[in-house]
Amino acid sequence: ANLEAGETLLVHGATGGVGLAAVDVGKLLGAHVIATSASDEKLQKVVDLGADHALNVTQGFKDRVKALTGGRGADVIFDPVGGDIFDESVRCIAFDGRLCVIGFTSGRIADLPTNMALIKGFSLLGVRAGEYGRQFPDRGKENMDAIWQWAREGKTTPRVHAEYPLDDTLAARAALQNREVVGKV
Repeated sequence: ANLEAGETLLVHGATGGVGLAAVDVGKLLGAHVIATSASDEKLQKVVDLGADHALNVTQGFKDRVKALTGGRGADVIFDPVGGDIFDESVRCIAFDGRLCVIGFTSGRIADLPTNMALIKGFSLLGVRAGEYGRQFPDRGKENMDAIWQWAREGKTTPRVHAEYPLDDTLAARAALQNREVVGKV
């Protein structure tokens, strides 16, 4: 999404493993990061890990994102949720912003009213795991090299909520299903 230092990154699903990685990358690139989730308790952990602000999406977030950005809106939005979250994101994106579609964990694939893209002048980017590197191997390798370098320097690390032995697969699945997890299991 060509995120630049000083821009605002809005990360939905920020309490999951991929969302936490997006928060890390945003901070490493010098962005102001706003994290969202449906749990205040889990959001506090994301703030403790580096997010600048945390918003509970159950109360809506558009007006709060606008307030945190001086009315401008988020420059880049990372959206693995889709559905209603996508719909509201379109209403708090900055002019010339970039909205990254990562997935649809809400279960609903959103429809984009194209008049909103016209009025707000934003770009919609589809982000499919690994596809960028397959399509552009040299650039994909460059990105992976940067991530591994950050890991070697201790600037980013996978966030593991819990490890379960294979015999406890049902307990691991229950923790995920009950939305108790911050990070990966």
